[in-house]
This record gives sequence, structure tokens and C-alpha cells, in this order.
Amino acid sequence: MHVIQVLGGGCSRCGELAKNAETAVAELGIDARVEKVADMDVITRFAVMMTPALVVDGEVKVVGRVPSTAEIKKLIDPLRRRS
Repeated sequence: MHVIQVLGGGCSRCGELAKNAETAVAELGIDARVEKVADMDVITRFAVMMTPALVVDGEVKVVGRVPSTAEIKKLIDPLRRRS
């Protein structure tokens, strides 16, 4: 199972990113879970200085903005082939 993490303190933009990520996972049918991460120690381990941020299987993909569901689908579509 793949892990998609939304890094942020719980602001509305973080919630929007989590929703977009969950929608993208569902639409693509990928075996993945979306986790919200608010722990600043964890966030800083990713060297993320701005939130929200999107992490896919441990790799930071987007920082400081909310990508659309379509953009997230493009980022995670390769996971379908690795599931």
C-alpha cells in the first residue's frame, strides 16, 4: 500500500489538499492511504518550510500550495503500475 501524506498544521488549505488527494486516489483506484501530518517534528524532517505540502511514498512532490485533483492524479498515476 502506498502512503500519501498531507503536511500542515490543520489549516483550511491543508484540508483542501487532503480532500483533493483522497479524491485523486479514489478516482484512480490506487491502493493508497492519505494521512494528515500536523506534527512539526515530522514536517521538518521532510525539510518542508511551507505548508501545505504533499508527500508521496516519502518523496515531497508539492510545497506551499494546493494542487488540483487533476494535478495530484498526474503525480500519483505511476503508482497504479507499482501497486
